[in-house]
Amino acid sequence: MQVIFFGTPQFAVPSLERLLENPHFEVIAVVTQPDKVRGRGNKIIPAAVKQVALEHNLPVWQPKRIKKDTATLNQLKQAKADAFVVVAYGQILSKEILAMPKLGCINVHGSILPKYRGAAPIQWSIYHGEKETGVTTMLMDEGMDTGAILLKTKRAIALFDNAHSIATNLASSGADLLIETLLKLEKQEIQPIPQDDSAATYAPLIQKADYALNWHRTAIELHNQIRAFYPDCVASLRGKPLKILATAPCQAAYASQLPPELQQLDISSPTGNPGEIVSNLKKSGPIIQTGEGLLLLLEVQLAGKRPQSGWDFVNGMRLSQGELLDNG
Repeated sequence: MQVIFFGTPQFAVPSLERLLENPHFEVIAVVTQPDKVRGRGNKIIPAAVKQVALEHNLPVWQPKRIKKDTATLNQLKQAKADAFVVVAYGQILSKEILAMPKLGCINVHGSILPKYRGAAPIQWSIYHGEKETGVTTMLMDEGMDTGAILLKTKRAIALFDNAHSIATNLASSGADLLIETLLKLEKQEIQPIPQDDSAATYAPLIQKADYALNWHRTAIELHNQIRAFYPDCVASLRGKPLKILATAPCQAAYASQLPPELQQLDISSPTGNPGEIVSNLKKSGPIIQTGEGLLLLLEVQLAGKRPQSGWDFVNGMRLSQGELLDNG
């Protein structure tokens, strides 16, 4: 089966690698986003998918706007591929492109569709406290993740999972699901199922404002926000930004899911104002009063510094009970 692969970030890499490893498939070209300036050195670094493509000497096409790039459109037509595979590519495909391959355009999406259509499904599913997520393969149409469903796979979201750990897992399981999907499509063993639009929810692009922490929110809401938008959520301490990387919600409803050393905490009633350090738990970190419940800071990062444990943070900053963290 001849395939053209569309993808850009690390999430798409396992799918491309699985296609390259399987002798049943031939990846004849890779389409990815134009190179961007990345990192502190302001260097132009190719995205993860392009790096893999170059390692395998694959043709790489990087149109700025694929719908209007005549050269790329002609290359896609002339390739006469059996399928286009799209995994976190980052551009909408036109009706013209969708109609080109024999088996259609197959997308690997990081949610259980029709829930969390859009650009950031993993992050928003964690943010909203979902207990389950997964991957869906679908036959693409002109809408935003509205195409007919082909196959699904699911996994639980644990209390201490974050966007990085979930994405790593789903990227791998999604790659396996992609291979199964393509093989069954070729044998006509899948009947595409239209999505129930009435059950759809959306996962928009993440904005800078989404990273700002507000200590008047509940402990579990803050915990979900921090792990959803890991590693970018920010508060303020002594007038300087403080990234919060990992936390534990110290509330009765989650006590059984906490490590044993945290299950004995006194979490009965509020003891301070939102953002106030109510105590420093030895060998763990500072405990912060929120709008409802207490939140233990397990890992943080001061501006210009490396990540550190909550306990190292307490000692290094000489944090004391009663000190306030401000909103981000």
